Amino acid sequence: MTRWIVSLALVLMAGSASAQSCGGGFGGFVADLKSEAVARGHDRADVENFFASVRRDESVVRADRRQGVFQMPFTDFARRLISANRLNTGLAKARQHDAIFDRIERDYGVNRGVLLAFWAFETDFGGFQGEFNTLNALVTLSHDCRRPELFRPQIFAALKLYEQGAFSPTRTTGAWAGEIGMVQMLPQDILDNGVDGDGDGRVDLKRSAPDALLSGAKMLSHLGWRPGEPWLQEVSVPTDLDWSKTGLRSRQTGAAWAAQGVRPRHGEIADRLKAHLLLPQGRNGPAFLAYPNFNVYFEWNQSYVYVLTAAYFANRLEGAPVFDPGTPEPGLSGEPMKDLQRKLQARGHDVGNIDGILGAGTRAAVQDVQQDLGLPADAWPTRALLDRL
Repeated sequence: MTRWIVSLALVLMAGSASAQSCGGGFGGFVADLKSEAVARGHDRADVENFFASVRRDESVVRADRRQGVFQMPFTDFARRLISANRLNTGLAKARQHDAIFDRIERDYGVNRGVLLAFWAFETDFGGFQGEFNTLNALVTLSHDCRRPELFRPQIFAALKLYEQGAFSPTRTTGAWAGEIGMVQMLPQDILDNGVDGDGDGRVDLKRSAPDALLSGAKMLSHLGWRPGEPWLQEVSVPTDLDWSKTGLRSRQTGAAWAAQGVRPRHGEIADRLKAHLLLPQGRNGPAFLAYPNFNVYFEWNQSYVYVLTAAYFANRLEGAPVFDPGTPEPGLSGEPMKDLQRKLQARGHDVGNIDGILGAGTRAAVQDVQQDLGLPADAWPTRALLDRL
């Protein structure tokens, strides 16, 4: 699996007016990229060679639009991604690369389970890294007017890698969104965080597991990972909890949650750390305390269901039990979810795109409307809620 949704950090990097341009004829668009590259100080001959073979790839656009997997509820999504084979392979990889993970934990404070989970989900431990031409993907997504500000800066980062001999416009391949290597890093990520983990004098994220793992760990560290702290913990919750305090918009210390009857299913609650209480499928489904390190996951990927599953799988790889799915009420997806989003939007709530995906904006709107209607405000959209609206 690729990094399906690009990090919010990249949005913050794309501040120039030129980074907003998109659309028009593809040839003219590429000509503008060349002019900007030269204006940035790149050698004109290098620029011409770099862009010589570029073309628009419609399969990239189709992949960008085809992300229905994120409409799945957490339980289904987690069961789809976390197989016995992936778990056993992850444990075997942990033993195989024990010295590398020891180095990662010493130098960056990132737990091995965290890197193993990303490695598993992104590329099945390097087995499926993607066959899209990376330059074509980046230029296509920049030309497309859905999210050009995310991808255009990556073209110039790839150009820098090309000048360093670390990128080929014709041979470098990866995911449809332009990520490269075993843990799927974008060109700017590689420039900023690439590590020569095996000591061969170059950073090779496609073929060297030490390079890929250490680079991923360095990136997580730079994104704010806090050594020695947990990231996610499954808990059980009382039936009389104030559900309006759950979700990503509010948090309390672990001690405060414990005082309200929240109990760990594994280990001990971190009393002094502030945590969100997450109910991915409402008050009758699984429940998790999400500590500060959990927020770093959203810098890697913006999908709630992906992030929660990756964080949970990291726990499983470090010995946590299988989560309790509970008995959640069936949620909404597809057209009913879009219908709900339209109704929420009509009531003045910002749900983002009407896409049928239960993202952060839709969850927040659902929780607010539940409060307004006197319903348990657990942010889980159901048919009953849709009927009430």
